[in-house]
Amino acid sequence: MRKLAFAGLAAITAAVLTTVGVAAADPPPSSLVQVPDFGANPGNLAMYTYTPAGLGTGRPVVVALHGCTQSAADYHAHSGWPELADRWRFEVVFPQTSTANNSLKCFTWFDPADDTRGKGEAASIKSMVDKAVADHGSDRSRVFVTGLSAGGGMAADLLAAYPDVFAGGGIDAGLPAQCATSITQASSCQQNDQRLTPAQWASKVKAQYPGYGGPWPRVAIWQGTGDYTVYPVNGTELRDQWTAVHGVSQTPTSTQSLPGGTTLTTYADKVQLYSIAGMGHGTAVDPGSGPAQCGSTGAYFLAGICSSYYTGVFFGLDNGSGTTTPPPPTTTTTTTAPAGTCVSASNYAHTQAGRAHQSAGQTYANGSNQAMGLWNTFTVHALRETSPGYWVLADGQC
Repeated sequence: MRKLAFAGLAAITAAVLTTVGVAAADPPPSSLVQVPDFGANPGNLAMYTYTPAGLGTGRPVVVALHGCTQSAADYHAHSGWPELADRWRFEVVFPQTSTANNSLKCFTWFDPADDTRGKGEAASIKSMVDKAVADHGSDRSRVFVTGLSAGGGMAADLLAAYPDVFAGGGIDAGLPAQCATSITQASSCQQNDQRLTPAQWASKVKAQYPGYGGPWPRVAIWQGTGDYTVYPVNGTELRDQWTAVHGVSQTPTSTQSLPGGTTLTTYADKVQLYSIAGMGHGTAVDPGSGPAQCGSTGAYFLAGICSSYYTGVFFGLDNGSGTTTPPPPTTTTTTTAPAGTCVSASNYAHTQAGRAHQSAGQTYANGSNQAMGLWNTFTVHALRETSPGYWVLADGQC
């Protein structure tokens, strides 16, 4: 029997919707077209596409996966991917799940029957890619996948299951590939540090396609430091997972300050981690007509920076279009060791100062969500701020 929901996610979803606010009715998705027959569909998904007028052959394909409670129309209306497709000339595929699969319309990123090679929803999405490529003569070497929340978790699973299909991925407020294999584990992945080494995370990826020799997909990770639906520790774990898959260090090669309180940390041009100070659960957008702007605000679409634009540049979708590349960063530094403010204080003082938060009497560092023990004035830890609003344990280092 198919899984119906995350444990406890309905209450979390309601809280987030209350915080974010629901936007006015979406504009009619007149250019979003359903493809009723796209081949094998063991995952019981629907396929929608956006095709720029006059799209030629040999163009890229981007698969964009919505989050829980959302639809293909929501992601089409707000994410910014259609306007970028018009600008840079590529096809967008918007898979859609339903309440028949999951009561909250979440992609089932935590079930091996759906998120592994040749199985369920993952296989259905692979069929959609094949259909899009066949219909438009698309470039199979430039197929990418991105997604939000559960869609981000499924995107990571797809990168692991089909590294021969996807050249890169963008994971927005998502989960590491194969973090969970059950609903119970899914809740733990969302909220807790799994305490795995980078090598252990990488092994979860490589086990999905035994014998695959590469190349591995490049990955852009987006994470808000104020996200308490999919906690910020997931951004760190994704970073650990995909740097280890690529065989590069978890020490960044560069950091940049970008709009919207965003810190971009790059790892050998294989992995990017975008940390957005204070942002909650959602896809970051930046409405406007500027060269680096796109998208519109709505439920789970939060104003600040257009993540789709920067992810598209990372994918190389702007090549040959004459479109302006990202504006120069405010600051650029080469980093060889952890830096930033370091503070030693009681768990109570950390929470009062906004460096940590407490839940059920336990304390967790803001950003990394690392466990710090009891919430009181007697337990003392050192925390280091590695990017705006992102704190990690630094005992013995201050």
